[in-house]
Amino acid sequence: MSGKVARLQAIAQTITYKLPTPINYTEEPTGELFGAHVFSLPVMKERLPKHVYKSLLKTIKDGTPLDITTADAIASAMKAWAMEKGATHYGHIFYPLTGLTAEKNDSFYSPNDEGGVISEFSGETLIQQEPDGSSFPTGG
Repeated sequence: MSGKVARLQAIAQTITYKLPTPINYTEEPTGELFGAHVFSLPVMKERLPKHVYKSLLKTIKDGTPLDITTADAIASAMKAWAMEKGATHYGHIFYPLTGLTAEKNDSFYSPNDEGGVISEFSGETLIQQEPDGSSFPTGG
């Protein structure tokens, strides 16, 4: 299949896409839907071990560095929660020195040696920092 045909098919699929479960805004107020797919503090409190949640709060409030063991526990809970909601990818938002925001999207899945995929999301991935390209000639 040529690249042109593949692009046209992809466009056609987006035009005809139907939500798996349509949202009825008269029965479910928008205010109740807002943030439903956010790994928020209440969700974390429910899903994380108590000591991990406390450590995370200390990081948020005091700026204490997040150790890799805690980050791994958070990443595992976050991935499980997201995949239960049907997620296959995640977005990482960062703030380059340009004063603007930027986003990088990655997948929870990686190819394995047998031609299949493996689901992974580590604490190292969760806490990674993006290199700032704002000093590059292109502005990053």
